[in-house]
Amino acid sequence: MIRPVALNALIPPMLLLTGLLLLAGCSPGTANDDNVDEAAPATVPVELATTTRGTVAAHWTGTAALEVDESATVVARVGGELVAVLAEEGDTVDAGQVLARLDGDRLRLEKREAEANLGRLQRDYERNLEMFRRGLISSEAHEMLRFELDAMQAIYERRALEYEYTRIRAPIAGIIAERHVRVGNTINTGDPTFRITSRAPLLAYLFVPEREFARLAPGQTAEVRVDALGGARFAGRVQRISPVIDPATGTFRVTLEIPDPEDQLSPGMFGRFAVVYERRENVLLVPRAALLDTDGGDAVFIVNDATARRQDVTTGFTTGELIEITSGLRDGDQVVVVGQNALRDGTRVRMAGQASGRQP
Repeated sequence: MIRPVALNALIPPMLLLTGLLLLAGCSPGTANDDNVDEAAPATVPVELATTTRGTVAAHWTGTAALEVDESATVVARVGGELVAVLAEEGDTVDAGQVLARLDGDRLRLEKREAEANLGRLQRDYERNLEMFRRGLISSEAHEMLRFELDAMQAIYERRALEYEYTRIRAPIAGIIAERHVRVGNTINTGDPTFRITSRAPLLAYLFVPEREFARLAPGQTAEVRVDALGGARFAGRVQRISPVIDPATGTFRVTLEIPDPEDQLSPGMFGRFAVVYERRENVLLVPRAALLDTDGGDAVFIVNDATARRQDVTTGFTTGELIEITSGLRDGDQVVVVGQNALRDGTRVRMAGQASGRQP
């Protein structure tokens, strides 16, 4: 028996079919429509740099404190009370300049006593010399008086020297680095009173690994950056190289001289040194930022006709932000310095900030 189907059961399927037909009729064209543009290929924004020519240098770097070639601790040669200080820390002094004075009253009196005794013996010797020539005194008496005169001469010179030592003098020319005494102090013989350092030349001692021994030589140039002066740079040179390698550390000592005509540097300042041991002129350079961070050797992306191509390169020395390219690039090549991490070989590129499709 055939059971009649209710009309309302057929309506939903019919409505669904009608809706699909209407949607198909309203679709925006087909593949044959002439008004639809083909999708433009995607481009990657990059920044480029052109290869240049310049000079690069290889250098050995190290750190050291600046030192002076001459330094002297001034000690008291006689004892006494300090009565005057005539130089302060930071003062520039000449060799022989009086820095301080001790109470010298006792030594001055001893000097005058010795001077008086010396004068008396000199007069006695002159009288006896005339008598000796006449044969009135023996040669033994004459010689004894001569010995007494020589001994008193030595006593007088010693007393004069001790009195002179009450004036404490600078043994070298330089700058007062330290003052150890004050007025009123009782000073003993040998006590340190001042420390003087020479102003120039300033030196630095670098201890270099023995593998660099054949590369460094006297006369090579160096650059030093001083942290205390905001990284200011100064020129220097290798003054001498020790021929002996320390077996305990495997290093040898290199002495650098740093001229300072404007007196900007001071002993004890910390310096960062770069000693140039080889220099190359007129080499091909690119920014170090152009090198790809990969494990497969050095490479860059070069751009021709808005297309990036990966190019293997061989690098040499580095100078600042530039690196030498010994093979793989030519003069005038354009390399990607920003955006290369998003590139693949053959990727279309555009200069950053330009509309898609424009030539870089």
